Amino acid sequence: MSERNDFNQKIIDEFRANEGKVGGYFANTPLLLLHSVGAKSGKPRISPLAYVTDGDSLVIIASKGGAPSNPDWYYNVKANPIVTVEMGTEQFQARASIVEGGPERDRLYAAMVARNPGFAEYERNTTRTIPAVLLERIA
Repeated sequence: MSERNDFNQKIIDEFRANEGKVGGYFANTPLLLLHSVGAKSGKPRISPLAYVTDGDSLVIIASKGGAPSNPDWYYNVKANPIVTVEMGTEQFQARASIVEGGPERDRLYAAMVARNPGFAEYERNTTRTIPAVLLERIA
């Protein structure tokens, strides 16, 4: 298992053991677990992600820490927009819609920065426009 996968698995395990709460670096950050289907592999994937709310929608950011490329989960939801979300002890299906740029993306990104200031640094670390992704619960 890669170092990144091992790191994520520890967060996933802690999240599930503590009803959605984790400590350490993410102690004060609302997290969700995004279940997606691999765009290339077709295999199930789980990504722990910070989120903010926007009305009834959840907002996640494809920052990858400011890397020059989007994270794998971004390509997964682009190819397969119906996802499962874990929040606390609740699981539900949602539809992911990508907001690539423009005023709406900027507004959503600013909401994440207001809640989690580290996202401002991610934006400074890259030349790409980091997409926002809206997750809308499927009734």
